[in-house]
Amino acid sequence: MLTPSTPEKLAIAIVSDLACPWCFIGKARLETALERLGLSERVAITWLPYELNPEMPEDGMDRTAYLDAKFGAGKRREIELRLSEAALESGVTFNWSAVTKSVNTRLAHMLVAAAATVQRAGEMTAALFAAYWRDGRDIGDLDTLVAIAVELGFDEQAVRDELANDELRDTVIGLEDHARKVGVTGVPFFIVDGRLAVSGAQPPEVWSQVFAQVAAERRG
Repeated sequence: MLTPSTPEKLAIAIVSDLACPWCFIGKARLETALERLGLSERVAITWLPYELNPEMPEDGMDRTAYLDAKFGAGKRREIELRLSEAALESGVTFNWSAVTKSVNTRLAHMLVAAAATVQRAGEMTAALFAAYWRDGRDIGDLDTLVAIAVELGFDEQAVRDELANDELRDTVIGLEDHARKVGVTGVPFFIVDGRLAVSGAQPPEVWSQVFAQVAAERRG
């Protein structure tokens, strides 16, 4: 088992979409496992973008109408019930009545990428998940994203400049394309220590097994 005394930090790359509820749950479950094992300060997490619906209009769509058309009203309610049960076990809050829009997450992923340049991607990701799923804020909207960043202490004009940066946009698109090319078809998707792939919002018990396996492989 990896321990807090492990000399180098364990790299965990997380491929996720901010509009993916299972990604929110998966993040919480991983954090619970890390805390239980005393590894929270011994990991280096990289957040990588993925858009479950890259064709979503920039202005988004009414969430209920979109999901009912995709799954059917009965199936949507069943999915939400399952998610709510998983959230309750994982310490995550979904405010279904507040989340009225399915959003295009391209700009949100750009904001996370910009925050990563100052080692604050994790903080930004957490803020965006909470803003969307708990508070029902439109994280596909430019001004909303700027407001969230400002709340975290970022400079407003600098954020606006980053979200208008074509090079940053191309970087995010390139990372999304790479994920698909290497076989990522659903999120959350985790790459641990550059060698072990973990798919889905796995519970803390599974993460304990993953870290034990990584430790064994490191020992050779």
